[in-house]
Amino acid sequence: MSERPHVPSPAPSLPRTAGFVIVDKPLGWTSHDVVARMRRLAGTRKVGHAGTLDPAASGVLVLGVEKATKLLTWVTGTSKTYEATIRLGAATVTDDAEGDVTERADASTLAGVSDSDIQREVSALTGEIQQVPSAVSAIKVNGKRSYARVRGGEDVELAARPVTIHEFTVHDISRDETGIDVTATVSCSSGTYIRALARDMGRGLGVGGHLTALRRTRVGSFTLDQAHTLDDLTQSVSDGGTVDTLEINRAAELLFPVRRLDAGEATDLSHGRRISAHPADLVSGTDLPVACFAPNGTLVALAENRGSASKRYAASVLGIAAGETFSADSTGTSEPSEQENH
Repeated sequence: MSERPHVPSPAPSLPRTAGFVIVDKPLGWTSHDVVARMRRLAGTRKVGHAGTLDPAASGVLVLGVEKATKLLTWVTGTSKTYEATIRLGAATVTDDAEGDVTERADASTLAGVSDSDIQREVSALTGEIQQVPSAVSAIKVNGKRSYARVRGGEDVELAARPVTIHEFTVHDISRDETGIDVTATVSCSSGTYIRALARDMGRGLGVGGHLTALRRTRVGSFTLDQAHTLDDLTQSVSDGGTVDTLEINRAAELLFPVRRLDAGEATDLSHGRRISAHPADLVSGTDLPVACFAPNGTLVALAENRGSASKRYAASVLGIAAGETFSADSTGTSEPSEQENH
């Protein structure tokens, strides 16, 4: 595993603006390490991330700050894209380069694996598949993390689960005396283990396989082009500047269908009352809530249509601007309410 790079702790902190920060996580850092650093930079405990990225992997990690942490659940469930290097010729206990080798193919067996064989296996692993997660994962087995059981000497076999590999494109195949390296782009549904994909490719070819490098380039709508390094974020704060935070209203517009409310609807929804359903709130093929905005552009709540076919209404499933009263030209005023959320 790569050593964690040293990032000095700055004295000042960022403004507590609710929004997303897209980080290019460095090798050697856990996702929690990055969250802890951002908490110090932002001067708030209200920081979370939208999906773990292993220490041995780098790339896009979406952080939520303040109220934006409430939106992370929906980011976690979005598709991801990775740049991966798979080593064929050896299987490991962890399905990556960190674990001990459990089997190794001989030179003659490797020589019998052609580029077209690899492409056929890639095709077999593309689309909707049943994937058994890597045993060294954070999935709980009878209340204990699977990786902890494996490291304790247990044999763990997790149940297969459906995942979708939207794209599996091979860019390069290189060979040496002991193995075959395959570099590829993988776009997949949430919950896919790229380590397991490497393992299954090796098994399918009869030579074993494991993941040797992984970089996440996209999470939902968020890409490396939007990402900041921890060094850059730290330097920005040390220089007295600000960070390029994706403000919560803009983040919601990227994540969800949008409904523009009038002042009365915004006030009602803010106070936990139902509002009339709107046909445009129903987006075919998704179960996403709708981001509801007040006339002044404030994100009021995430809402969904409920009720029977003859009597539909929209109700808040997540309050953002709770207990506020809106007018057509005001910025919203906070008023205490029994329904106010905290």
